[in-house]
Amino acid sequence: MESKGRNQFIRMVLLAIIIVCLIQIGRAYYLSLRHRAQQKELEEFSETADLAQTEEKDLQIEEESDIEGLKQEEEAPALLARYAALYEQNKDMVGWLAIEGTKIDYPVVRGMDNEYYLHHNFYGDEDKYGCLFVKDIADVDTPGANFVIYGHNMKDGAMFGELDFYQQKDFWKEHPFISFDTLYEERSYEIIAVFFSQVYEKEENIFKYYDFYEAETQEEFVTYYENIKKLSLYDTGVEASYGDTFLTLSTCAYHVDDGRFVVVAKRLD
Repeated sequence: MESKGRNQFIRMVLLAIIIVCLIQIGRAYYLSLRHRAQQKELEEFSETADLAQTEEKDLQIEEESDIEGLKQEEEAPALLARYAALYEQNKDMVGWLAIEGTKIDYPVVRGMDNEYYLHHNFYGDEDKYGCLFVKDIADVDTPGANFVIYGHNMKDGAMFGELDFYQQKDFWKEHPFISFDTLYEERSYEIIAVFFSQVYEKEENIFKYYDFYEAETQEEFVTYYENIKKLSLYDTGVEASYGDTFLTLSTCAYHVDDGRFVVVAKRLD
């Protein structure tokens, strides 16, 4: 009788564990579906606006031909049409990042709170996927030596979940370029280094890739450049010189506590 009661108790415990696991699996599946639906909506915004931008360019060419030879006043940079609607949705948006061969095709935002977009999506809803973001120190519109985009390493490959494809040299060979548009201009970058790192204590005197935003001197630039080349998992053969600007993509890695996987690219245009 006692054995029967014990077996029944064990079955109840196992059933409870199964229910909890199913709830967690169901929740993860729901969040993944919600994320994909949100991403589709964002892409549709961009694609619809792309068509509008093409029509706008055609009209602009016609207008310019009518006033050819007249001196035009200098104006502030115009917002790219494809991002106008998205920018209205979230004024924290600073650009759009895309890498062929991966799921990385997302808006990039900047908030005054550097933790906010770790836990909130583009629309400001709480979301474990977060959003690709730059810290408040970054200014993607003003020429600088470097700026860093952060994103979660999601298990389903979302956000920066497929950034670590670049651990494989063969993948880099097939996809050596990154597209990052600001709100005002289209930009292309070529990957220069791929490496593992980590977040260090402030007092540690060691190379911290995430602290480099501006090179005040050529020596500072060279120090950064030599370190990323030394850390790189393989030689890309891509070189840089003082005055070049970099784009750095950073996500979590698990080789050490607070590990990071990093891809650095040099601007081409």
